[in-house]
Amino acid sequence: MRLVIYHLDAVVDQEALAAHFTSYGPVASAEIAQDAFTGLSRGFGYVELGDAEGQRAIEALNGSTWHGHSIVVEEAPEVRVQKGSYKVGNGAVWTPRTRRR
Repeated sequence: MRLVIYHLDAVVDQEALAAHFTSYGPVASAEIAQDAFTGLSRGFGYVELGDAEGQRAIEALNGSTWHGHSIVVEEAPEVRVQKGSYKVGNGAVWTPRTRRR
């Protein structure tokens, strides 16, 4: 089960996040979302645990205080890959009405 954790303090890194969840079961992965330009924490992260362990972690940690912040722990939404609906470039449908002058 993939969990998302909101309201993380800026000092929390991936190792600290994984260590915080190890008491609920083996952590498959832990990651902190970072700003692409600055590399600073965006205040949320993801942890992967087994299904039963993840449910226990949600029940125990959701709303708890960690590093002075009340964290929110939820099951992460499923990642969907979206396909574009318009053709662009080669193979695009062209008509005289779509041509711009």
